[in-house]
Amino acid sequence: MSASTPAASSLSGFSLARRLRAGETVHTAWCSLASPIVAELIAREGFRAVTLDQQHGLFDVATTAAAIAALRAVGSAPIVRIPLGDFAVASRVLDFGAEGIIAPMINNEADARALVAATKYPPLGERSWGPHRATTLAGVADPKIYLRDANDLVVTFAMIETRTALVNIDAIAATPGIDALFLGPSDLSIALSEGQTLDPHAAEVEREIDRIAKAAARAGKIFGAYCATAERAQALGPRGLRFFAVGSDLMFLRAGTATTLAGLR
Repeated sequence: MSASTPAASSLSGFSLARRLRAGETVHTAWCSLASPIVAELIAREGFRAVTLDQQHGLFDVATTAAAIAALRAVGSAPIVRIPLGDFAVASRVLDFGAEGIIAPMINNEADARALVAATKYPPLGERSWGPHRATTLAGVADPKIYLRDANDLVVTFAMIETRTALVNIDAIAATPGIDALFLGPSDLSIALSEGQTLDPHAAEVEREIDRIAKAAARAGKIFGAYCATAERAQALGPRGLRFFAVGSDLMFLRAGTATTLAGLR
């Protein structure tokens, strides 16, 4: 993200970029069940950012738009993980009011530039104009202010999940308009083991975390990761990470159900 700070009038409707720029650690819940109400309830419990998963989750255009509005209404920053390679979706959900885009399988500079092209306005990218819902939800009355500040307000996360991405990590991190690197530990474990292991905590993955952290630091970018548990997020914090996706709606539902049933036995 740019070191410049947009005017307070525009930033008042956007929390994610401001918090990351200020050096805060941000936790986001992960939602895949395509229920705007569930996403809203999770935000009401205290998650100030919630990620809606279109890649492996059930969110479609309508449920994503509804969930973004619900999250903005309760002061939580909506983030969307887009489907693989579908950068047109990134532009569309930003128009709906998303504050962050997580893009899977960013393997090289060309992939990174494609993400930037869809999510940032010129001169950084080629995003098409049409953020009418976003400006309404954010309370930005003057569209010119949104245009002026949007590149700083939108946070782009490039997922690092493959051997190729590790080889190109510095080029990806240095791409103008890429704001953060985001570790996908499960897919990286599959890639590093040549398809033999699914283990997000594998030794091979652990070794690469420091490499990604150093690349992010060199480029002045944020480093984040998906963490299944709060304990995992706490363990990764000292290693240079400041953005954590922790748990999921499915996990929360199953854990709560199991706890209740255990009390009945």
